[in-house]
Amino acid sequence: MMHRLNRFSLMAVLFLVVMMSPQISFAIGKEAPLVAEDPVIEARMLRLSEDLRCLVCQNESIAESRADFSNDLRREIREQIKANKTDEEILEFMVERYGDFVLYDPPLKATTFFLWFGPLFLLIVGSIVLTFVLKRRRVQVEEVPELSETERKQAEALMNLDETEKEALSGKDKGNKE
Repeated sequence: MMHRLNRFSLMAVLFLVVMMSPQISFAIGKEAPLVAEDPVIEARMLRLSEDLRCLVCQNESIAESRADFSNDLRREIREQIKANKTDEEILEFMVERYGDFVLYDPPLKATTFFLWFGPLFLLIVGSIVLTFVLKRRRVQVEEVPELSETERKQAEALMNLDETEKEALSGKDKGNKE
């Protein structure tokens, strides 16, 4: 009897471990983002990281993003702050390493021209294409020939028929087609 109880207990514990392992691994695997020991460094890092774009998320700043890449960049910014670099030097380092796209407000120069004026260019091109398509469509609609007098009278006669006459005519048309 004791042997059975031990076996049952062992099976129950094993079952619980197997069932809880995904939750345990999730809790262990997701570590909180590193925070600097010094609140002044942390505040400066947050201020700097709000001006930098997460290259993974692209619609979030590094301060807002929880991507691993953003965690790495925040750590890099903290290290550079501890190395007594100025904000300008840190931003210059990030631009040298990742390009102007890392800045939320990139400078206007030849390499960022499309970032600034690309949406306006696409809007203008899209408007021109839409105008040509609509003009071509209007010409096609205007080219529909007018009905002759007999065709117009036939159409009016069909529109004035009551339901029973329409059914009779449709039955005749079906018989003619077959």
